[in-house]
Amino acid sequence: MYFAALLARTEDGWEASDTELDDVETLSDLADLAREASPEEDTVLVLIEQEDSWFGVVRVDGEDDPRIFVSDAAAAARSSYGEILLTDELLGRDSEAGDDDLDALDLDGTEDGEDEDADEDAGTAEAVPHGPVGDAAILDDLGVSEKELKSLTEDALTEIAEALGASEVLETVR
Repeated sequence: MYFAALLARTEDGWEASDTELDDVETLSDLADLAREASPEEDTVLVLIEQEDSWFGVVRVDGEDDPRIFVSDAAAAARSSYGEILLTDELLGRDSEAGDDDLDALDLDGTEDGEDEDADEDAGTAEAVPHGPVGDAAILDDLGVSEKELKSLTEDALTEIAEALGASEVLETVR
């Protein structure tokens, strides 16, 4: 069972809305959905949890790139919503892609080795770390430290909402 909600920071405090993620296929789609929740380009948090297995927080501040924290990457990788959050960059794969870009230039004039590189990338794609990934400082300025965020397990979203002063509005959409 999944729960997903948007918390939008406004002048009057936090506003919550539950959100349907069925039409969200990419992180970009999710960021757009969050931006729509706050026309004033204020901070919007997307909170996602799968029962007591894992939770994720996506923070969108205006047009800035989304910041992401996932409590257990391996557990999230087994769910369709978790896969949206687990980008190559978050999993540390973008630096490897940069090296592969040089190979793609085909400086030696041949196409030899491209299949081998593809096989290596496929093996890397399967390796997802157990435990938290992403920006653990995502909520520092809102009252939830890195240490606190990494230690949350059961009822993580409720504890985050309490720290933000948004527990009542979050409960209205649960």
